[in-house]
Amino acid sequence: MSDKTTAVVWFRHDLRLADNPALHTAAEKFDAVVPVFVWSPQEEGDWPPGGAHCWWLHHSLRALGEDLRSRGSRLILRTGPALDELQSVLHATGASAVYWNKRHEPVLFERDKQVAQQLADDGLSFAVYEGALLHDPDRIQTTSGGPYHVFTPFWNKFRKKVEVPPPLDRPRLGERKAPDSWPASADLADLELTSGDRDGVDWAEGFGNVWASRQPGRAPGEKGAHQRLEHFIGNGLARYDQDRDRPDLDGSSLMSPRLHHGELSPRQIWHAVQEHSGSGPLSEDEESFLSEIAWREFSYHLLHHYDELPTVSMRDKFADFQWRSAPKRFEKWKRGQTGYPIVDAGMRQLWGIGWMHNRLRMTVASFLTKDLLVRWEDGARHFWDTLCGGNLANNSMGWQWAAGCGPDAQPFFRIFNPVKQGKDYDPNGDFVRRWVPELADLPTEHLHAPWEAPAEVLDDAGVALGEDYPEPMVDHSEARDRALEEYNRIK
Repeated sequence: MSDKTTAVVWFRHDLRLADNPALHTAAEKFDAVVPVFVWSPQEEGDWPPGGAHCWWLHHSLRALGEDLRSRGSRLILRTGPALDELQSVLHATGASAVYWNKRHEPVLFERDKQVAQQLADDGLSFAVYEGALLHDPDRIQTTSGGPYHVFTPFWNKFRKKVEVPPPLDRPRLGERKAPDSWPASADLADLELTSGDRDGVDWAEGFGNVWASRQPGRAPGEKGAHQRLEHFIGNGLARYDQDRDRPDLDGSSLMSPRLHHGELSPRQIWHAVQEHSGSGPLSEDEESFLSEIAWREFSYHLLHHYDELPTVSMRDKFADFQWRSAPKRFEKWKRGQTGYPIVDAGMRQLWGIGWMHNRLRMTVASFLTKDLLVRWEDGARHFWDTLCGGNLANNSMGWQWAAGCGPDAQPFFRIFNPVKQGKDYDPNGDFVRRWVPELADLPTEHLHAPWEAPAEVLDDAGVALGEDYPEPMVDHSEARDRALEEYNRIK
């Protein structure tokens, strides 16, 4: 009988080796470490991982498994209820403890508490660490002792109260940290993460061309995440405020899927930016970028305190808002067939690569909830299924912000004009031409409102409205008036 002490490390949304508190501590305290990932979407309640999420997860798990193998370890894959599979691995290895990093989604938070209780009842030890957030949602409070509802005071308190410690190094694993025998593992293909098509379209082809390419910083996994962060800090951070709203430029960090799957931690991003600033104060660009990381913290802060955030408008008066049922229009919106080029380009980008530029997220959400008066929850569900980094806290807060019904939202009466959005943020039309190629030959002056182009201009560009590209599904001015009328009714 081996006298090795052995711990199981339960991986979830922390698919990395560096700055992984659960893995790092287990490797320090125990003779052997057994990394385990359990695929149990049935335990995630009303929000099981979406299709695009699963595609990214497949590739991130593969990268993590290869990384562990290169260090003399393994990633054990299991499918089924988490507690059952963890108990099975504990029995097979003789391990006496399970270490993991927190999940903050309400259903999983409760599930983890039940797992912890059962482990304790079985006489086993466990330890839970914070690996996804920079702050404890229970410890940042308003002066009256409750949670924050507005971002700016939250951000001010965050900067005063939260000290972000330096990231942890990768733990030493190797053969000396291997158990006497490895437990059985499923093959990655058994998880069937890439088998889901949507409407006969194989997402893997489009996603692979962008994310699984050999370009540095594109491939899923810890290595790709750090390459992308390095590229952004070296090339994009100094122009962040200037370029962040331009979908035609490489001005976004592309960190959302990386953070969601835990290929790097917010702590690593935070310190990378601090190191870039040197010993002096943060620049406006650096401050602006870190405030986006803080917005993610704020979103989780609210989700922690209000588990109804993904499904219930946080402003009570919106309970009486008369949203419209428009399934045909909703489908056209999803497929990028609204007749408004910047909206359609954004929706096609989402469908094509599982990611959408943040400026366009606001634009397409405004169009759905205000021009079409379709419920924000429907848009949030679609994003959940089609975003590689669909994050329950950020996704819910983003949609409530755009619909004007969130705790810290833009006013409902601020309704984006999709033509102006296109002209302001895609001034040369490069983004629209990429994603709406049927309009590629239109002169830029008519690209964002092709229905206003003279007939001869449309003919020269080979565009027949209603055939090659749809007419606008609504008149924006009239739609705006309808939305304001409904808002004034509940106000």
